Amino acid sequence: MNTYSWLVRREFWENRAIWMIPLAMSAFLLLVALFGRVDLLSVSVQVPGRTVGQAFLTAVAATFFAVMSIYAAWYLLDCLYADRKDRSILFWKSLPISDTTTVLSKLATALIIIPLVYFAASDLTTLLMAFIISVRARSFLGGALWQGDLWLQIQALWLYMIVTTAIWYLPVAAYLLVISSWARRAVTLWSLLPPIALIIGERWFFGTHVIAHQLGVRLFGFTEAAFGPSLGSWAISTAGHDTPQTPADILSFLDFGGFISSAQTLIGAAVGAALIFAAIQLRMRRTEI
Repeated sequence: MNTYSWLVRREFWENRAIWMIPLAMSAFLLLVALFGRVDLLSVSVQVPGRTVGQAFLTAVAATFFAVMSIYAAWYLLDCLYADRKDRSILFWKSLPISDTTTVLSKLATALIIIPLVYFAASDLTTLLMAFIISVRARSFLGGALWQGDLWLQIQALWLYMIVTTAIWYLPVAAYLLVISSWARRAVTLWSLLPPIALIIGERWFFGTHVIAHQLGVRLFGFTEAAFGPSLGSWAISTAGHDTPQTPADILSFLDFGGFISSAQTLIGAAVGAALIFAAIQLRMRRTEI
C-alpha cells in the first residue's frame, strides 16, 4: 500500500496539471464571482429559489466534471508514453517496482485520484462562489444559492459517478493505456485509428454497424446504465418543489445494484481486465523510444 501511495505522489510531481487545471478553473470562477456582472444573474422572484440553487450547483459541478473527463483521457494516453519518450522508464525499471504496480497506479490515478481532486475543487469553488455572490447580490439570489439538501445531493451524485464511471469506462481507460504503452509517436492518432478502421471495415465487408453501435453505447450510454430515472427527470421534479426536499431524494434514481449486475457492465469489466493485462505486457517489453 505504501508503494502505491508513493507512486500516486509521483504522478502529482510529474503531472502538475492534475492539480493546476482545477486550481486555475477555481481561480477563474472566483474572479467571475468577485468582479462579474452579478446583476445579470438576478432572476424574477417568480422562479423558485430551489431552481436557481440547483442550476448553480449543477453548472459548477458539470463544468469541473467535463474538464476532468477530458484531462483524464489525455493523461491515460500520455502517462506510459511519456516514460518511454523521456527514458525515465529505465530508472523506474531499475527500482523494485513491478510493471503491474506501475500500470495499476496510473489507472487508479486516472479513474479515482483525478476525479477526487476535481470533486474537492468543485466543492470548495461552489461554496466560495455562493458566499461571494450572496454578499454582492440582492437577498433573493444570495439566499437561493444556499440550498443545503441540494448541495448534499450533489456530493452523493459526485461520489456515485466517480465509482460508476470508473467501472463503466474501465475498458476505454485500459485501451488508452495499451496505446500509451505501445505507440512510438502520435498517440492520439493511434488511439483513433483502430476503432475507425474496424467501423469502416465492418461496414464495407458486412454492411453492418455492430462495432459502431457498441462503441456508442460504451462512450455515451453511461447515464442510461448507471441511473434509474434520468438526471433530467430528477432535476425537473426537484426544481418543481418550493419546499425543501430531503437528501434521500437522490436515492430514488441511483441504481448501483442494477448497474453493477448488468451484462454490459460485467462484459466491459472483463474486456477492461484483458486490456489492462495487455498494457502490462507491453510495458514489460517496451523500453525507451
